[in-house]
Amino acid sequence: MMMKENKVYTKTGDDGTTSLNSGLRVKKHHIRVAAYGSIDELNAWVGLIRDTTADILDREFLMLLQNHLMVLGTQLSTVREEDLPTDFIDPINDPHILEIENEIDRISMDLPPLKNFVLPGGHPLVSYSHLARCVCRRAERHITELNANERVSPYVIAFVNRLSDYFFVLSRKFSLDLDLKENKWIPKEKKRSS
Repeated sequence: MMMKENKVYTKTGDDGTTSLNSGLRVKKHHIRVAAYGSIDELNAWVGLIRDTTADILDREFLMLLQNHLMVLGTQLSTVREEDLPTDFIDPINDPHILEIENEIDRISMDLPPLKNFVLPGGHPLVSYSHLARCVCRRAERHITELNANERVSPYVIAFVNRLSDYFFVLSRKFSLDLDLKENKWIPKEKKRSS
């Protein structure tokens, strides 16, 4: 028996459109596509962090996050909540947000107090975490812009907001784990005019 060839390319997007879960075709620059595209990009950064860290607990939590981000992307690519394929996904809700908050609290217990902004860098893991934080914030901006025109689950918005806090705390954890001095941003004092 000969297997049918599966091709990655479909050519259906050659006109600058893409298909949402419902089959509805929209422009590739549509805010909904920007929202779930940013989540896809974030998931790639999370994979890089997971591949780079040796900490088992971090790796396990990052894998959990990657699965949640796949669900979140599915939610964002679905216009009507009733069209969400809940037979194989559990939509983002309060328990998912609580997971992130618990992980932030677990990590924060060992971190020194922070009184300044921190400059990203010092080690690839620290930088990757800051990049994930920035992509997460961009995704949040796209999601809230989408929400201004079409309803987005408030759990999705809260999840992404909390997730950017997690990446900031994770960057600080990596600095501590690697025995690095955090690069604090200390702005120059403005000269007083005489």
